[in-house]
Amino acid sequence: MRNRRTSKSPRRLASGTLLAAGLLGLAACAAPGTSPPAQSSDLGNQAQAADANPDLDPGSSLGGRLAPDFRLVNQFGQPMSLSQFRGKIVILAFVDSQCTTVCPLTTVSMLEARQLLGAEGSHVQLVGIDANPAAESVGDVLAYSRVHGMVNQWDFLTGSDSQLRAVWKAYDIYVQIAQGQVDHTPALYVISQQGREEKVYLTSMAYASVGQEAQVLAAEAATLLPGHPRLARESSLAYIGGIGPASRVSLPGVSSGTVSLGPGKPHVVVFFATWVAETSDLRGRLLALNQYARAAAGGKLPSLVAVDEAVTEPSPDSAASYLGQLGETLDYPVGLDTSGRLADGYNVQDQPWLVVTSASGKILWSHDGWVSVAALEAAAARASTN
Repeated sequence: MRNRRTSKSPRRLASGTLLAAGLLGLAACAAPGTSPPAQSSDLGNQAQAADANPDLDPGSSLGGRLAPDFRLVNQFGQPMSLSQFRGKIVILAFVDSQCTTVCPLTTVSMLEARQLLGAEGSHVQLVGIDANPAAESVGDVLAYSRVHGMVNQWDFLTGSDSQLRAVWKAYDIYVQIAQGQVDHTPALYVISQQGREEKVYLTSMAYASVGQEAQVLAAEAATLLPGHPRLARESSLAYIGGIGPASRVSLPGVSSGTVSLGPGKPHVVVFFATWVAETSDLRGRLLALNQYARAAAGGKLPSLVAVDEAVTEPSPDSAASYLGQLGETLDYPVGLDTSGRLADGYNVQDQPWLVVTSASGKILWSHDGWVSVAALEAAAARASTN
């Protein structure tokens, strides 16, 4: 159960076409004293950009049908139901409680969406429902909530296997374990104050689009709130390209300085996030990589660089705090991917994710999950000679 993938529903959900209407409603109701609403041409451009963005789901309308109710327990073991949140907008996501792929992106977009609504975010309830048949305990959903900084930010619900399967079926969620990996529909619903399904979204495996998805979610929630409040900030919804190994990039270092990547010399790049500690021995793995770094210092192996996927961390200081508690220093630099563009450019699909790049800036080898230092040295040496 270490490495996990997610997939879209077997029945393809159509791309949403109502984003333009949602944005128009949002902009037309600016409160007195706020900045003037955007021109309709700008809103049209945003809608077109969102529809053309392959890494962004603008949502599919569900026509306001009644959302199926459920009774489960949250991360504190407290009984919860969907109906108890009547009067609030509910952003409901199906999340694998041990996920290391797309679920953390979903979680971040939910939280950022509520933050974009400012004070009106208090009228939005965040709810997760466990989508991992092998990790359904209260302890499992609490552990996920803790490492992602969500313990007091949402209600992450679970229950018996039969209870969860009934909810998955009611919301058309595909869940399966195949070859030790959880595969589930990465769906997220926006439910109105009256308990009606307004839109459904599918999270893409793209790190740079997390903030855009949050903006789309917030815009939809704003259309359901009295006065249709404006968002705290808005950015372009156009496609954000990744930064691959053929481009030079300078990342902020975890503690200080910068970390450089790109063509000129080969590299071994280890992508990780501190929340990987929930599902693996992150401390032990990071310290073990010192052995590789020392071997690479001789010049026969590509140098090692680690990259924290900061866009998914619970706080900007997560990496620095975690590394500061290791008790030992790392013999290799650690940079911060604050935009997610590096992960996308290096085709990262999971955490951790290992990559060997050539001096010309090509990906020679990649691997999903940890490997032994000996296996990494062998893969790096083999890739470097090809």
